[in-house]
Amino acid sequence: MNTDRGLSQAEAKRRLALHGRNVLLGATRRSAALELLARFKNPLILLLLAACVVSAATGDLESSTIIMVVVLLSVVLDFVQEHRAGRAAEELRKATRVHATVVRDGAARDVPTEEVVPGDVVLLAAGDLVPADGTLLEARDLFVNQALLTGEPYPVEKHPGSSDATAAVFMGTSVISGSGKALITQTGTNTEVGKIGVALTRQPPPTAFELGTRNFGLLILRLAMWMVLFVLLVNLVRERTWLTSFMFALALAVGLAPELLPMVVSVTLARGALRMSRKKVLVKRLSAIHDLGSMDVLCTDKTGTLTEARIRLEKHIDPQGQDSPRVLELAYLNSHFESGLRSPLDEAILRHEAVDVRGWEKLDEVPFDFERRRISVLLRRDGDVRLVVKGAFEEILRLSTHYEGSGPEDMRPLDAAARRAFFARFEDLGREGYRVLGIAWKAESPECRHVVTGDEIELVFAGFAAFEDPPKESAGAALRALRDAGVSVVIVTGDNEHVAAHVCKTLGVPVRGCLTGTELDALDVHALGARVETTNLFCRLSPTQKNRVILALKKRGRVVGYLGDGINDAPSLHSADVGISVDSAVDVAKEAADIILLEQDLSVVADGIVEGRRTLGNILKYILMGTSSNFGNMFSMAGAALFLPFLPMLPAQILLNNFLYDLSELPIPTDRVDPDFVARPHRWDMPFIRRFMLTIGPVSSLFDFATFALLLHLFHGDERLFQTGWFVESLATQVLVIFVIRTQGNPLRGKPSQALLMTSLLVVALAMFLPFTPIGPKVGFAPLPPVFFAVLVPLVAAYLVTVEVVKRWFYRRFGWG
Repeated sequence: MNTDRGLSQAEAKRRLALHGRNVLLGATRRSAALELLARFKNPLILLLLAACVVSAATGDLESSTIIMVVVLLSVVLDFVQEHRAGRAAEELRKATRVHATVVRDGAARDVPTEEVVPGDVVLLAAGDLVPADGTLLEARDLFVNQALLTGEPYPVEKHPGSSDATAAVFMGTSVISGSGKALITQTGTNTEVGKIGVALTRQPPPTAFELGTRNFGLLILRLAMWMVLFVLLVNLVRERTWLTSFMFALALAVGLAPELLPMVVSVTLARGALRMSRKKVLVKRLSAIHDLGSMDVLCTDKTGTLTEARIRLEKHIDPQGQDSPRVLELAYLNSHFESGLRSPLDEAILRHEAVDVRGWEKLDEVPFDFERRRISVLLRRDGDVRLVVKGAFEEILRLSTHYEGSGPEDMRPLDAAARRAFFARFEDLGREGYRVLGIAWKAESPECRHVVTGDEIELVFAGFAAFEDPPKESAGAALRALRDAGVSVVIVTGDNEHVAAHVCKTLGVPVRGCLTGTELDALDVHALGARVETTNLFCRLSPTQKNRVILALKKRGRVVGYLGDGINDAPSLHSADVGISVDSAVDVAKEAADIILLEQDLSVVADGIVEGRRTLGNILKYILMGTSSNFGNMFSMAGAALFLPFLPMLPAQILLNNFLYDLSELPIPTDRVDPDFVARPHRWDMPFIRRFMLTIGPVSSLFDFATFALLLHLFHGDERLFQTGWFVESLATQVLVIFVIRTQGNPLRGKPSQALLMTSLLVVALAMFLPFTPIGPKVGFAPLPPVFFAVLVPLVAAYLVTVEVVKRWFYRRFGWG
């Protein structure tokens, strides 16, 4: 194969069909049929299906059929809605997937990484993720981070043609600097990463959202078990048939559990993701919307977020503080010959003023890394070999032993007095808002051809390069919006404290406390945990130190977001509760992030937080309504079983009641959320949910028992009339109370969505009309007398007023969860 032309499109398509997509195990999506069958793994559904089989075997085909139909409708409804939500989320993920640059038909083109095939020629540059395993064909100062495979945090230099691992590149590793061309040899599960298999497909630690749903499920399961055991015991003591008692107990368990919660959660999150996409926020992981809404700390770098990221070189001065073309020349040579990913500072140097580089030849370089914080380039011209170094001022000065006086020939010893003077000048520039790099050089022997980190010693300090990055006009307003929303902004930057403090002052951000990387290293886990609560400015941090700050905040119980776009941000993006990156970020950052911003602007984050809280508000709304109403009704049924000579509601009626109620709540994702709720962060609060359920649920039961008394003593109802009357009253109260519980405030002021209003009213009308249809008798219903509805209206109105009074007392006592 001609590696200059690469594969043809037709051959690449054939190989893709032969070898499969370049994805790891677990990355493929299940078929629709398997997704539907997975719904039947629910233990309650399996028990109900078993009960249907037993019922049919005993001759009760009518009840068995009705129960089977209701169960199937619930499962199919869940599947259809969640399947649509999953497809919507998949479309959003496609918009943010990582691409690779391959040579096809002699031209470079971007393709999704999953379409890379064996035989592809891939072009690699700084910031790229290696899409699959391959062998290097070309390399120029190519340094790759292989920590994913080796655990070694330092970059490894790669060379083509060698027989060892230095000629190989591996899927998932990241290019730190340089460039290269590789021939892909293995893709997907055949790669070294793919062979790890189990470790990579293992589920990540549960997020705050997953922990919340799990704890909620355990709460419902415990309640259901106790209720089922109680009802079984009562019915067996009353010598009712074991099959009827079993079916009734199972129906109660299903009625207690909000079994459409996964569907409601998925639909709500998917709708939230679609709305956020219109606000220029793309969601890769749906549950990250919950984490974004719950976030109370946002860690962010300064450059590009608080500032314009349009960095300008404003000053190039010698050690004495005078303008120096010599400093500009050295800085320009370093940036021009650097082969790695150019930083905004490099771009500013090259853009500032052209310098004649003719005659200079690059021999070697030591690329930038975030531990050394400098880059060194070895150059030669007319036998003159020099090492030109540019980097963090403190590091450059530490490695220098001399400094330039009146010119490069006037080299003076760098004594303690000179060091103090240069540090003072550096700090003065920082207070003025400048970011400062140190520029140095060193003469090497004419025979020198290579350079290593150990050669970066005994440098000659040439001077300062001072840059300005003006604060964004929108940043101040965005920071105030975040503060008003209850989100603390913590700045974690590699810049020095003077520059960062100047930006904070310009934007009106009070600095509560400042901690440098050196000071941070001196703190253990517990000491750092105490400091992060009182510090909002962290300066001169390496990527590892940024990660320590995030982990310390999480350990203090904070929900932490991290906004970053560089290679060095990937560990922090992964560690945060919600990793946020931008569309222009390097592949490594976008792959680690949960949310992608189409604009690198804090105001976009603020909009996303509000949308995330709206989404979380609708999820919690369903949970509060579902648990309180279901618990009240199931408690009433269990209590009625103590004194009624018959079941208060047949198992098929319970399931039908639960199905219609769930149907009325399907439009909840479209509903509005109280402004007070979106004003601050919220999380899953299980004690709050339990208190709400145990407070509102008994109110429902109180009116259920009043209905029992009316049906038995006023209407002298038999079994069928009693069950019909309570079915209608139960569904009416349970559905209409949505409009009371959905808002903390006055339900007459906070208007529900039109879809929720119409669906709820239609379900109540259907419940009232059902006993008069041919379906009614088949479910065990009897026509109700007209006077029943005259009594039902004031009863339901009294119930709604009572719930409103109790609700207001509850929120005054406990507030929002």
